[in-house]
Amino acid sequence: MEVPDRLECRVFYHDHCFDGACSASVFTRFHRECIGTAQTFSYSGLVHRAGALFDESLFVDGDNAIVDFKYDASPRVTWWFDHHQSAFLTPEDHQNFLASQARIEANGGQRGGKFYDPDYVSCTSLIADVAREKYGFDTGPLAELIYWADIVDGARYESAEAAVEMAAPAMKLTMVIEASGEGFVPRVIPLLTEMSLQEVLDQPFIAAELGPLMERHRQGIELLRERATLERGVITFDITDRLTEGYNKFIPYYLFPPAVYNVGLSRSSFRTKISVGTNPWTKVPASELANIAAICERYGGGGHARVGAVSFAPDRDDEARKAAAEIAAELRARI
Repeated sequence: MEVPDRLECRVFYHDHCFDGACSASVFTRFHRECIGTAQTFSYSGLVHRAGALFDESLFVDGDNAIVDFKYDASPRVTWWFDHHQSAFLTPEDHQNFLASQARIEANGGQRGGKFYDPDYVSCTSLIADVAREKYGFDTGPLAELIYWADIVDGARYESAEAAVEMAAPAMKLTMVIEASGEGFVPRVIPLLTEMSLQEVLDQPFIAAELGPLMERHRQGIELLRERATLERGVITFDITDRLTEGYNKFIPYYLFPPAVYNVGLSRSSFRTKISVGTNPWTKVPASELANIAAICERYGGGGHARVGAVSFAPDRDDEARKAAAEIAAELRARI
């Protein structure tokens, strides 16, 4: 049977996320160099929110790829990569993934691929390894991008100061991506396929965002200094009265180095969010730390073993506060 031409590839990625943008970039270059069926690439950001996560009307007739985000069982999804522990919304989704993976393997993997490995630090590195090992993709030109995706998504900074003071270009670019408005990241993704991180950061439309964001970052440090408290190893704060699309998630540990966990409440235009994290520099042995993804999943969220989140509709602040208080109490009881 003749394989139909796929003239467009639309890449759905975890929006406002450095690893999401890097994953989309690595996938784009891999697809362009090793698959070669797409004449154009387009990008659509995905966010975790209460309710439906996917709008299938956005799928194109060519290839549809989802990277660094939850699984969608639609037969129109031809490529999928993820590394989150909570990648599957239902057991049925997981079974669909296994069946799809078997069908794709049977046709040699040139018409698509679905790959999942929660042991990977970043989705970017998962895509890079699969593309290199299964398709012969040369990842050398993207080494800087892959390296920093692991650092950023795995919180592998040498210290809280390094994470908050943000001297490296990757840190500044992460801040811009996390705070960007609609349509911004799709302009960044193609640049990341070809340029160094500093060259991307130097682009006029990105540099113009940096100054105001650095000032907002400084204000964020002072806001959390005012709102956050540490009790029995757990930092808590509530900034839902300040509409924000993001803040540096390492500020709490910068302010309270002895903390083990962090449970923060924030609100954006489309959700009230509980952010739950583990201090990357804690001295508590890994075997004694809580599985954050498993805790968040009980409230409809998810994430990784050391960091996760739960999203509520913007008008459900009281329900979010109750859940945050329960999560904080559970974490305190573990210390």
